[in-house]
Amino acid sequence: MNLLVPSATDDGGFHGPSLDEFFPPGFLFEGTPFEINRIMAIRILVTIVILVLFWLGTRKMTVVPRRGQSIVEMLLGFIRVNIAEDLLGKKDGTRFLPLLTAMFITIVAMNFTGIVPGLNMAGTGVIGLPLLLALVAYVAFIYAGVKKHPASFFKNSLFPPGVPWPIYAVVTPIEFISTFILRPVTLALRLLMNMIAGHMLLVLCFSATSFFLFTAGGWYSLFSVGTFAFGFAFTIFELFVGVLQAYVFTLLTAVYIQLALAEEH
Repeated sequence: MNLLVPSATDDGGFHGPSLDEFFPPGFLFEGTPFEINRIMAIRILVTIVILVLFWLGTRKMTVVPRRGQSIVEMLLGFIRVNIAEDLLGKKDGTRFLPLLTAMFITIVAMNFTGIVPGLNMAGTGVIGLPLLLALVAYVAFIYAGVKKHPASFFKNSLFPPGVPWPIYAVVTPIEFISTFILRPVTLALRLLMNMIAGHMLLVLCFSATSFFLFTAGGWYSLFSVGTFAFGFAFTIFELFVGVLQAYVFTLLTAVYIQLALAEEH
């Protein structure tokens, strides 16, 4: 089902997109915990595509890389140099590179489905996947901190050294909320809200184009040129936002891991 459809109704008026579009009905295993709707199908499809592309790009590795291998190496090199090693150093960057790479590629691919004709919905446009990725980041930085500083990670996170004891009554709750609650929540919500906003803008522009062109008719059809132009511009912008949000999410995950590994713990 394509969500970019005319928003005209029987009364001949135009009605913009609604959040109901993010909750499509199931079409497989309905009424069970394994129910699959359109968004879940998109996520499964994207996962398969990622696995196939990486398999094709790495199945015949050569000293002089071919096109597919070059693309994979360039992508991995970007994440390794600009995120992993830049923030975590060579040793820890290598340790967490697989996690950061999987996170970045998954988010980019899921974000891009929002502008793919026939799909028109980002796999990260519903809270489930952003929340899962945020929980992965949460577990990763806690694991890093506990492994590096098993005796002092939680203590120094909640009771920063050098603070007078009476001040801990204020500082400790703030540190607990900011470190162990707000970090995963803000990671998930930032990604989710950007994808929802982008989808709503695209649906609004292209459904308005269809309305002016096929329903309103007459001179109103001229407005379709403007709404289509805005829709095209927002599509290009969504490509940028999709990459940017993946980069920010992955970068912040690396920052949280780096803070957990810091010597003051």
